[in-house]
Amino acid sequence: MVQLGALGHEWRGLLDDEFLKPYLSELSVFLRAERAAGKEIFPAESEYFAALNATPPDAVRAVVLGQDPYHRPGQAHGLSFSIKGGGRAPPSLRNIFSELVSDLGIAAPERVDLTCWAEQGVLLLNNVLSVERGFAGSHQGKGWECFTDAVVRAVDQGEHPVVFMLWGNHAQKKGAAIDRSRHCVLQAPHPSPLSAHRGFLGCGHFSRANAFLRAHQRGEVDWSLSSKHA
Repeated sequence: MVQLGALGHEWRGLLDDEFLKPYLSELSVFLRAERAAGKEIFPAESEYFAALNATPPDAVRAVVLGQDPYHRPGQAHGLSFSIKGGGRAPPSLRNIFSELVSDLGIAAPERVDLTCWAEQGVLLLNNVLSVERGFAGSHQGKGWECFTDAVVRAVDQGEHPVVFMLWGNHAQKKGAAIDRSRHCVLQAPHPSPLSAHRGFLGCGHFSRANAFLRAHQRGEVDWSLSSKHA
């Protein structure tokens, strides 16, 4: 079984039922078989639920939906778009940073670990929570999508208004049922170099997210990745 023990108690009450469903048992069998075959899986098993553990449900102010973890070594750690520790930002993250600078008039971030966003209530959730080294999308269709659908539903049905930042077709499809009468849903093309110039760059999502949060007395997110959050 995918380790329930790795999931913080704050989310368990909302998601316990998912661990009783056949799809998660089938996902567990798949992951065990992959490891038994000597395949390297990212992120570490202890980090599958890192996004949820970093941002408890009552703390969620914004959701950034990604696709699946980075498939190169030393990058994925369970938070969408974030790079573990340090290193060079991949192309999509560089475009996110370019939009941050343009939208908010701040200095270009030097850090690529987005943990400080998660700690401020930004749920950095991938659609699929594991991947085989070197093979992007290799764990799609194995069950993770059902689990993360349940996470999105839980946030949608939660007490507080939330900003959903849906970049690209996959994220927009996943967020199609979000209650737009309660929440702010911001949509744009994916920040990938293949699509960023079709409307991600210039979308103004970071300032628009903070405007919504302020209007609903939920404060705002410091998107700067400044040293004060280190």
